[in-house]
Amino acid sequence: MKHQPASSLESPRFAGVRTFMRLPHLRTLEEVDFVVLGIPFDDATTHRPGARFGPESIRRTSIMLRPWNPYWDVKIFDYLSGVDYGDVPVVPGYLEDTYTRIQAEFERIGRAGVIPLAMGGDHSVTLGELRGLAQVYGPLALVHIDAHLDTLDQYFGRKYNHGTPFRRAVEEGLVDPAHSIQVGIRGSNYGPEDYEGSRALGYELIPMYEVQRIGLEETLKRIHERVGQRACFISLDIDAVDPAYAPGTGTPEVEGFTSREIMALVRGLKGLEFKGADVVEVLPAIDPGEITPYLAANLIYEFISLLALRHKEG
Repeated sequence: MKHQPASSLESPRFAGVRTFMRLPHLRTLEEVDFVVLGIPFDDATTHRPGARFGPESIRRTSIMLRPWNPYWDVKIFDYLSGVDYGDVPVVPGYLEDTYTRIQAEFERIGRAGVIPLAMGGDHSVTLGELRGLAQVYGPLALVHIDAHLDTLDQYFGRKYNHGTPFRRAVEEGLVDPAHSIQVGIRGSNYGPEDYEGSRALGYELIPMYEVQRIGLEETLKRIHERVGQRACFISLDIDAVDPAYAPGTGTPEVEGFTSREIMALVRGLKGLEFKGADVVEVLPAIDPGEITPYLAANLIYEFISLLALRHKEG
């Protein structure tokens, strides 16, 4: 394939400019199947800031990734061409200006028939991503993996922040809630109206206590039944993972997925017709061991692997 990573057998991993998986850093959509891009924006967070540095940390840890995925027995770049597309030029302090720029980038990528895989950034950035892709594909089914619902009407009197994107997405007609699902929700809430509000929007919920009761296999079955073969978007907040395995995030909740479980969950999404995905809320400053960005990089790698399988299996 045209664009693929530099070989660590020919040049050391610690050399060169940091890109995701050592892919070429190119602003091109020609002869490309997927792009990895950063959205270094966290001005909509309500607790610990620092996710703006998520993309850089994910790129740095991704240098350990290699092109053959033994779980799937697939050599990714026999089937795909991909680039590190750089970062969306966000506007610090200005949410709507940033959303407009994200939307423009994602619409451009989608219209080229390329799959965007984004590194956040706080979870508010997903609204801009959905605005862009909905211009191309219409309302998308949504697979939302998170500790939090992110369907509040407002937070501190504001309608746009990382606690509201999936309510706004329904209101704006960007997602089809009848074919959308939220998985892994847990932790304390303000009241039962939080869960009821998400269901009233049309989302199906599988809270973490339900995942624990029914297991991953049944959870994945419900996801596939809900989404079917519709064009979908997958949004994964790293705080879906237990802080023992992903401490570097702004709003951690205990009793989450292990790293093994979240990898199995993403692999189990094989067959979904996803038109884009993101991994958000990675906050590297409070994780000196870098286990959180390393996990995030591996999750993006699994999304790329699913795309390779889609091409391999026709």
